[in-house]
Amino acid sequence: MFKKLAKYVKDVKKDAILTPIFVIFEVVMEVVIPYLMAKIIDVGIQNSDVKYILEIGVFLIVSAILSLAFGMLSGRYASKASAGYAKNLRKAMFDKIQTYSFENIDKFSTSSLITRLTTDVTNVQMAFQMIIRILVRAPIMLIFALIMSFSISTRLACIFLVAIPILGFLLIFIAKKAHPHFETVFKKYDELNRVVQEDLNGIRVVKAYAKEDLEKAKFKKVNDEVFSFFKKAEKIVAFNSPVMQLTVYTCILLISWFGAQTIVGGAMQTGQLSSIITYAYQILMSLMMLSMVFVMVIIAQSSAERIVEVLEEEPAIKNKEKTVKEVKDGSISFENVSFCYSDEKDKSKFALRNINLEIKAGETVGIIGGTGSSKSTLVQLIPRLYEATKGTVRVGGVDVRNYDLETLRDSVSMVLQKNVLFSGTISENLRWGNKEADDEELERVCKLAQADDFIKQFPAKYETVLDQGGTNVSGGQKQRICIARALLKKPKILILDDSTSAVDTKTDALIRKAFREEIPNTTKIIIAQRISSVEDADKIVVLNDGRIDGIGTSEELLKTNKIYREVYESQVKGDEENGEEN
Repeated sequence: MFKKLAKYVKDVKKDAILTPIFVIFEVVMEVVIPYLMAKIIDVGIQNSDVKYILEIGVFLIVSAILSLAFGMLSGRYASKASAGYAKNLRKAMFDKIQTYSFENIDKFSTSSLITRLTTDVTNVQMAFQMIIRILVRAPIMLIFALIMSFSISTRLACIFLVAIPILGFLLIFIAKKAHPHFETVFKKYDELNRVVQEDLNGIRVVKAYAKEDLEKAKFKKVNDEVFSFFKKAEKIVAFNSPVMQLTVYTCILLISWFGAQTIVGGAMQTGQLSSIITYAYQILMSLMMLSMVFVMVIIAQSSAERIVEVLEEEPAIKNKEKTVKEVKDGSISFENVSFCYSDEKDKSKFALRNINLEIKAGETVGIIGGTGSSKSTLVQLIPRLYEATKGTVRVGGVDVRNYDLETLRDSVSMVLQKNVLFSGTISENLRWGNKEADDEELERVCKLAQADDFIKQFPAKYETVLDQGGTNVSGGQKQRICIARALLKKPKILILDDSTSAVDTKTDALIRKAFREEIPNTTKIIIAQRISSVEDADKIVVLNDGRIDGIGTSEELLKTNKIYREVYESQVKGDEENGEEN
């Protein structure tokens, strides 16, 4: 795991190397200072040698200034290295997520990915900074201070040799006990983020139904769970501080007791005792710093494991070594296609079963079916957003698995059931279809999608800024902008997944008329609940429980297909009743 994460140090390697170098210089200066102080007390003050005091005093001041300077430099480079490391990790994770297929995305929840990109990366960043700075400083300080302590008094320095192993054992014990609790905490963080995300995304629905209290209760429940698990972990980690303090005070007391006896016996001078007490503080502070690093590493280990999960996740759909770089036309063929979302290829869980369908280039095909009949799943196999479990899907006569993914998806424009617009202007959103498109081209596709009129009614027209998710335009306007964006790709296949449901029947008819007249060579697949949206299609596919129940024109299906006839009659009858009421 750590080897996997270490490679993201790359462009901050220089800063990561300079940090421990300056830390070592800082430690050397800090260790020299107590030694110089002892010399001033035991030689200069005791002999009343002012010249000696001044000489050593200059060295003391220089050492203090250098220690401060090296400390500042190590902090500066550590911050730069850790920030750069976090940036590289976030970029690597985000780039990896972009390679995921829908199957991979389904595996991780959105809230979990957000937590991993933010909280988990921050934890690893903090741990990395502590490792390159404090984890270097503490052992070096420990070793140098021990050496200086032994050079002054072997007897007193042996106290540390007893304290250090005991303390090390206790710290390892605390770390092992706390780690499982932190793993659970971050899973709960995912759930917390999910609740917040859902509430903010659906805040209008929450307000409309006056369900603020329900949302507060949901948040309180998961927030309390995060608190509870964090409390359990922190209770264990909290033992770290009293254990350290007990060790520090015990060592200081023992050194003071035995040191005083040594001074009385004449084997040690006052300055030496003073310096060895200072070294005791340095040694024990080093151990405390090590314990801080241990705590941070415990937290970061759980975060690091979650980051590596994202980085090691292999895209379910990848390009072959040799791929087809051109889509000849918009013809589509399904040959004995079955599809299952689950890894278990249990036939009872198949969303699509034995689909056989031929669509010629330029045809308009309507797809209808009840909720859960897998209409969206069927069309998502065409641009290979999901991989068919069994059978073959062909586009332009070529198996979609043989295409370069970018080539295939550039040839297929898909307006998904859930319309998504991004923060920015209308023109910026439209140019997702073609970033090189000029203003004239934008207007042309918007006219086809019946969007030009309402866009020009905005004061800023095509430069109107959309809020996040397009909340400042209506559902029907959002759908038409998304259709125009899809048309801008000049696709060979255009898929509308129930994407005219929010527009009136007149506008729907105008959009279909524009498609027939302006893009006759583009294969058009229209998923709809309204019969009127597919009635004039070249063929209509009726799906039922993941199977094709019927194929034909509207007239043919009225005669041969019970499902189509029932839907048609219910909608026609409903329209007539509404007309009479009006």
